[in-house]
Amino acid sequence: MGIGLALVGILLIGANLRASLTAVGPLIGDIRADLSMTSMVASALVGLPLLCFAAFSPVAPRIAVRFGLERTLGAALLILAAGIVTRSVPWLPALWLGTVLLGLAIALANVLLPSLLKRDFPLDAGRYTGAYSAVQSVFAALGAGVAVPLAGLTDSTWRLALGVWAGLALIAFAVFSPRLRGGVSVKALATGPAGPGTDAAPAPQPVENFSPWRSPTAWLITVAMGTQSTLYYVVITWWPEIEQAQGISASAAGIHVSVLQLCGIIGNLTTAAVLQRWQRDQRGLIAVLVPLNVTGLVGMLLLPSWALLWSMLLGMALGSWIVFCLASFSLRTRNHRHAASLSGMAQSFGYLLAALGPFLLGALHDATGSWTGPLVVLLCLQVVQLVSAYGAARPGVL
Repeated sequence: MGIGLALVGILLIGANLRASLTAVGPLIGDIRADLSMTSMVASALVGLPLLCFAAFSPVAPRIAVRFGLERTLGAALLILAAGIVTRSVPWLPALWLGTVLLGLAIALANVLLPSLLKRDFPLDAGRYTGAYSAVQSVFAALGAGVAVPLAGLTDSTWRLALGVWAGLALIAFAVFSPRLRGGVSVKALATGPAGPGTDAAPAPQPVENFSPWRSPTAWLITVAMGTQSTLYYVVITWWPEIEQAQGISASAAGIHVSVLQLCGIIGNLTTAAVLQRWQRDQRGLIAVLVPLNVTGLVGMLLLPSWALLWSMLLGMALGSWIVFCLASFSLRTRNHRHAASLSGMAQSFGYLLAALGPFLLGALHDATGSWTGPLVVLLCLQVVQLVSAYGAARPGVL
């Protein structure tokens, strides 16, 4: 197995991180009708994976220490496939059980991929983070785009459209599986097999007493992750309704969200290239991204007729933010174990906020009858985002 195939395996893991989630949104009406769900229960189903991310992210580094990075990621892909299939079984408890399983699997992969990149590609972690984030965005858009057509192919309707993504998880496992034999690292792939009488596996490393929870920089990264996650999931959830409340047609609002996602891919790749040059200090990047957020939000408040432009700016910003946050786990740590610990901490807090954000701002809209209040709250969050991300982007490691 060569380094190129190892990278393909990493990219395929990235492809699995959102497609099984974004396929649910377009089908939620069918799911509600088929299972006689209330709106509140359907909202809980959509938010459950994010709560699983928050719950399982802190334990992912300990699991990886016990079983190894490769084996844990390989197991995550199998759990993901099992969860997707279980979710599609025509039995109501299976829908919830399968959703929890795929939430566990994606939480493990979310946390451990940055650690794997830190260990195997320490000088290129930013570039490859952007690459797998872009692949993730492409398949997230694909998952949403093909859900309804797939649901119409057979009498299985939405169950087929959700279950088909188990195949992608199994393909990723097949490509990644050669690395499961003894936890073969990319360095081992590059140097070839060990000589006679030597052990190909690296020598066990002493367990370090490292906790990111005591580091101010780790908390800055965590808050930055939380605020960007909140903005992303609020925009993905409510942006079409915000536009429609401003007089944009439903069809145009749907197109704008698709454009927003495509611009996110541009943000992924552009930021990856920037981080390759700015591995030590990323404060210049933050000085660009926060104004992009503010411009998009203020633009929607004051000049909603230009909604397409604001969607494009927010899409590029959101695509950039996720790459910056994920790359920070590698750029701000000394080794891959530290990166995994920081990733678990930041993603747990980040996805907890992401799960609560759409619900709370939706409640604020219901209470006020307007989207002005939620948009103002998001603007106020940009102050928190600026302070935390600027501190997180300063040179240095934990």
